[in-house]
Parts: sequence; C-alpha cells; structure tokens
Amino acid sequence: EVSEMAERSKQNVAHGLAWSYYVGYLKIVLPRVKKSMEEFSRANPNVLPCRETWKLHILVPLSCDICDDLEKADSNIQYLTDLTETTLTRAGTKKRVYKQSLYAIKDEDNKLWHCAVEFATPLQSLYAMSQDDCAAFSREDRLEQAKLFYRTLEEILKGSKECAGTYRLIAYEEPDEPETHFLSREILWHLWQQRHEEYAVHEGHAVHEGHHPHTPSTTLNSTELNLQISASDLPQPLRSDCF
Repeated sequence: EVSEMAERSKQNVAHGLAWSYYVGYLKIVLPRVKKSMEEFSRANPNVLPCRETWKLHILVPLSCDICDDLEKADSNIQYLTDLTETTLTRAGTKKRVYKQSLYAIKDEDNKLWHCAVEFATPLQSLYAMSQDDCAAFSREDRLEQAKLFYRTLEEILKGSKECAGTYRLIAYEEPDEPETHFLSREILWHLWQQRHEEYAVHEGHAVHEGHHPHTPSTTLNSTELNLQISASDLPQPLRSDCF
C-alpha cells in the first residue's frame, strides 16, 4: 500500500512544488517587483529604459541542473545590485528577507542589457530527488516533472491577478554540447522580444536599433511543452479528501 501511494505521489510532485513556489514565494515578491524596479530606475535613469522588462525573469531549465552563481554559469552575466528587499514575519521567522538581484547581460556587440533574473529554485528539489536512491526518481521522471512544473506554474500565474505583468518564464533545454554563453543568449532573446513588443505597441513599429539576438532553438514555448505532457498530467484541483 505504501509503495502504491509512493507511485501515485510521483504524479503530484511537480504540481505541489509549483503551488508551493507560488504561494510561499512568487505571490509575495512578484507584486512588489515593478515598484522596486521603478525605484531603481529613478535613481539610475539610463539603466532600465524599457519598462516592459521590469519583471522577474524566472529560468526553468528542464534538466533541473541549477547553478547557484549565474556569473560562473556564464561570464556575460554580471551581478549589478540587489533590488529593494521585502521583510516579513513568516512561519515563526522574524524579519524574513525576500530580495531579487539585478544583472547586466552583455550581448555580442558588448552592449549591456539589465534585468532581474533567477532560477526557479524548486527544480533543485527535483534534481536532488533524481540523485537520491530513496526517492526512486529516474532521470525520465525528472524531465517529465520539470515539464509539468513549468506548465502548472504557468497556469497558476496566468490566473493570478496580482502577479499579472510582473514575471517572464524562460523554459529551455541545454544543448548536448556545452556552450560558453548559452544562458546569456537565452535571456537576451527574451529581453529583446519584450523590448520589441513594447515598441510595437507604443510606437507602432518594431525595434530596429542594436543587435538582433539569434532566436535560440532550445527555447520552449507552451505549445511545445503541451505536446509532451498527457492530458491526465495537467494541473488538477487540490483536494483534501484523498488521504
């Protein structure tokens, strides 16, 4: 009976991680992101010229392999500063601090693009589970759960009014052969696309200035991820009568 429960629980790992990530972190920090970016922009008017990129860019590598130091992962990514922190008392911890970091991303023309970016930390749990024999969590399980985590998180955030326009999910698969500046190109493509969208809406034309980042072949959109997940794996409502 315990084994059967464990097998069934595998299907709910990503679903639970996504909801926990949203309720315990994103729902707290995302509504404050634009205000923090606006405060920084007033003090540094030339650093964040495109309001459309005033979001938290959340990296979702489907391998679940997360590097704690972005600067070590890609030398074209340089830490700039921390945005204004949020301090709350949570679960018995006094003055718990929540903060996001601002980075400068260098493109092929040595132009600097700035944004707040971080990895989706729950993916570390999926990776650790696949490395622990006790979890009986295979590499294939990890990949499927990573896809489900992304789709579940996307659906949750789409339905969250307070988080609207405050985030950008960046799901991707790493290339088979290591690339020195793969991660910075992924982020740059999303930054360029957002700037393009802002100019198209407010100016009536596309952005022509600067270098056009090559569209990464590894970036995944919702449609592609949908095709890889069965209908039964899509987010289901949480129930308390199943246990």
